[in-house]
Amino acid sequence: MTEHAQPASVIEPEDLPGIRGALTRYRVMAWIVGILLVVLVCIGLPLKYIWNDGRVVTWTGVPHGWLYMILLITAYDLSRRVGWSIKWVLMIMAAGTVPFLSFVAEHFATKDVRARVAKVEASSDAA
Repeated sequence: MTEHAQPASVIEPEDLPGIRGALTRYRVMAWIVGILLVVLVCIGLPLKYIWNDGRVVTWTGVPHGWLYMILLITAYDLSRRVGWSIKWVLMIMAAGTVPFLSFVAEHFATKDVRARVAKVEASSDAA
């Protein structure tokens, strides 16, 4: 079996630096996208529709949209490295569209990845 033919759920010790980097990239993007979405929904939309001031919507909505695309890429990259199911990946990706949910998704994704990394580290230390 070649190196690329292994199932995606098998994590080797040499994969850990890449996984850690992918997790960091994902976490940063989840927080940035989440903060922009909260500002957009909780501040920008009331300003726009109650006081007719759309500046916050423009200044947060457009960056949120572009950065959400980067979040999707970072979530996919992380999922590919750790072997998440397609259902889990889609839920993580969709979390960036609901205020505050990206923070919850980031928490559970980080917890899952850290548990997988710890398992690999423990098995490589035992060997």
